[in-house]
Amino acid sequence: MAKKQNSLSSDTVADVTSAAQTKKVTKIGRPSKYTEEIARSICEQLSEGVFLREICRQEGMPAWQTIYDWMYRDEALSRAIAHARDIGYDKMAEECLHIADNVQIGTKKVFSSGGEEGEDTMTVTEEDMLGHRKLQIETRLKLLAKFNPKKYGEYREPERKFDALVIDVEAKNMMSAAIQRLELLRVVQ
Repeated sequence: MAKKQNSLSSDTVADVTSAAQTKKVTKIGRPSKYTEEIARSICEQLSEGVFLREICRQEGMPAWQTIYDWMYRDEALSRAIAHARDIGYDKMAEECLHIADNVQIGTKKVFSSGGEEGEDTMTVTEEDMLGHRKLQIETRLKLLAKFNPKKYGEYREPERKFDALVIDVEAKNMMSAAIQRLELLRVVQ
């Protein structure tokens, strides 16, 4: 029995390599900055709730359009970024709880004119910034509902339209069973 050869012969390798050397492909445009470290950094920051465009403004990071190009070309990167964003959304939801549970003391300055006396006064008070906290929470919740409506959106029961002409299959089966029992009772009597 002849033994199968598992490796390529040196002639075949030489032919393939010489053909590859003669067909030199030149790429148009700048070389990509993609590295595993950059992708990992992007995913880590997204999972911390940092927005992609904010990440791209950092020094050494590519433009957001470049990241979308990478995602288009690399399905694994696209899944990793989607998963990191999902984790980041959970962090944003946790921030809402943190903002609601913790008091933020701020100064409130109220200016008033003296009217007839011509004296202007300023009243400074320190108080909890309820309006500011409420705005922070509402903004985050609205963004979460837009980013992931299935998870963070308000659930609305779909409207059911009742059509009197359509008989529910279960109701029809129950009625058929009841009629058969009545017929059996009549036969027995």
